[in-house]
Amino acid sequence: MFSGGKDSIVMMRLAEKAFYPAKIPFPVLQVDTGFDFPEVLQTRDNWVKRLGVRLIVASVEEAIAKRVVVDDGKTSRNRLQIGTLLHCIEEEGFTAAFGGGRRDEEKARAKERVYSHRDDFGQWDPKNQRPELWSLYNGRIHGGEHMRIFPLSNWTELDIWHYLGQEGVEIPSIYFSHQRRVFTRDRMLLSESEHNPLRPGETVEERTVRFRTVGDLTLTGCVESPAATIPDIIDEIAIARVTERGATRGDDRFSEAAMEDRKREGYF
Repeated sequence: MFSGGKDSIVMMRLAEKAFYPAKIPFPVLQVDTGFDFPEVLQTRDNWVKRLGVRLIVASVEEAIAKRVVVDDGKTSRNRLQIGTLLHCIEEEGFTAAFGGGRRDEEKARAKERVYSHRDDFGQWDPKNQRPELWSLYNGRIHGGEHMRIFPLSNWTELDIWHYLGQEGVEIPSIYFSHQRRVFTRDRMLLSESEHNPLRPGETVEERTVRFRTVGDLTLTGCVESPAATIPDIIDEIAIARVTERGATRGDDRFSEAAMEDRKREGYF
C-alpha cells in the first residue's frame, strides 16, 4: 500500500533495495479519496515512474459511482476508504498487503502485530492475534482471508526521518516549512480548499506551516513550523510530545477508539 507519504516511501525504498537490480515484483496500491494533496500524488507518480512498478489506484469516487460504498453526505472520505480497499483486495485476489503503519503512531496500532490477520470480511480482531515470539511469523490463512504486514511496526517517527535523511530520496514538499492559507477547526490548522468550505466564524489566514502526516486534506491538519530541512525536522520531532496522528488527524478525534473501530472494519 503506497500513499506517497513518508512511511510508504520508506517501504518503497526498502523494497527497491531488497530486489535491486531487479524490479519490485509486486504492484503498489493507493486508495485515492479524491481529496488527496496534489504534492503527494505527484511524488507517488514520480516514484512509480522511476521504479517502473504497476500502480493500482482504488478510487473512492469510482467506488461510490459503482455503489461499492455509500456516500451519505456525512461519512468522511477517509472512512469510505475501508470498503474501497477491501473491494480492491478481493478483486485483485491479494492474500497479503504491506503497509507502513507504526506502533508509535496511535494506541490501536500499538497493539497490532507485524503480521495482522484479516478474516474473510477483511476485519481485524485485536483479541485474536497470533503470537510473534522471537520474530517468527505465522502467515497461514484460509480462503478469502488475507494478511496486512507492517515491517515498520517498531520504527518511530524519528527513525523514519533519520532513514529518509540517510537515503536522500524524494518526499512530498509539504513535509517541509512553506507558506499556506489555512483556517482553524477543532484546534487544527486545515488547508483552504474547494473541498473544505468554511463554516460560520472561520477565517483564512496565511501561515508558515508543514505537515507531519498526509492524508485526506479535509481531515489532515498542519503545524506551524520553520523546519525547512530534514535535520530541522529531526530536531523538532525530538522534543515533540504528541504523535503526528494525534496532533493533526481529524479522523482520529471522533472518539477515543476511532482508529481501532476503523481497523476492526478493515482500515489500513
